[in-house]
Amino acid sequence: MEAIRKQASKLREQVARQQQAVLKQFGAGGYGGSDNMVTDEVELQQHQKLEKLYISTRAGKHYQRDIVRGVEGYIVTGSKQVEIGTKLSEDSRKYGSENTCTSGSTLSRAALNYARARAQMEKERGTLLKALGTQVAEPLRAMVMGAPLEDARHLAQRYDRMRQDAEAQAIEVSKRQAKVRETPGNAENAMKLEAAEAKLQDLKSNMAILGKEAAAAMTAVEAQQQRLTLQRLIAMVEAERAYHQRVLQILDHLEGEMISERQRIEAPPTPSVDNNMPPPPSYEEVNGVYASQERNGVTDSMGYFLGEVLFPYHAESEIELNLSVGDYIVIRKVTNNGWAEGECKGKAGWFPFGYIERRDRVLASKVSEVF
Repeated sequence: MEAIRKQASKLREQVARQQQAVLKQFGAGGYGGSDNMVTDEVELQQHQKLEKLYISTRAGKHYQRDIVRGVEGYIVTGSKQVEIGTKLSEDSRKYGSENTCTSGSTLSRAALNYARARAQMEKERGTLLKALGTQVAEPLRAMVMGAPLEDARHLAQRYDRMRQDAEAQAIEVSKRQAKVRETPGNAENAMKLEAAEAKLQDLKSNMAILGKEAAAAMTAVEAQQQRLTLQRLIAMVEAERAYHQRVLQILDHLEGEMISERQRIEAPPTPSVDNNMPPPPSYEEVNGVYASQERNGVTDSMGYFLGEVLFPYHAESEIELNLSVGDYIVIRKVTNNGWAEGECKGKAGWFPFGYIERRDRVLASKVSEVF
């Protein structure tokens, strides 16, 4: 009988060791342990809440670290781009100020405009990089490495260790209870059981207090973590948005300057009125005394014909005619000194003959616009 009792005791101890090994296996590696020996429902809920908070704040910390690393990498590459862009701006400025092209200064002006715009864009990029460093990376880095998060996590880890101790102590109480049942009336076993139960009660009481403190600290850290990370993300978006808006304004202005220079190159030369060109003859001279076949430089040998305005002309006297590109004119007289007389849109007057071009075929709709 004694041998059987010893064998049963050995089996119970073996089972207890296996239970402890299982508890250690589930409790190892970060936060969290087994709920097998937890009998208090409130404490179980506290434990589950802390477990979720621990996972949440750990994920938040990792995301903050990812943002910091991404911003730092962006700053490094951006700084290199600023350096390259600044060099390009300086090269363009140097060409624009030193170019001695004999066919015109259009490209020089374009190079100077580009140099100025590029310098402005690189300045804006530098402002963006500075904002990302001071408004995003630094605050997040401070929180990742900050004391509140670490203190809260230490409280949670202390609670976890105390909970594991309580679970191990609960197993010890079970063993003592079994021995008392096996040897009823044994005072020593009863005293050991009472001491084990008292220790378990102290552990559970301390565990409940520590669990509340850890939960409160972790909840506060989680809220701060969520709020700060969102604020920094918004700050990053606003900084990049402002940067791209300013760069777009710079590029729009530069494009306008570039297109203006290109049009200046591609546009055909506008005929100019010779300063020595005599003023157009008066109608009295043409239709009166001097209205011969050729008098005062006027000839009618060409007859009436239609012409299309190629260049705009603004009348400088009452007897001259305003011209708009695309208008059609009935030319009635042409002088040998460069003037022509005609009618357009119901008005008649003189204008430089070089501003129009003869048209032999014209749409009927265009002819109706002449009169």
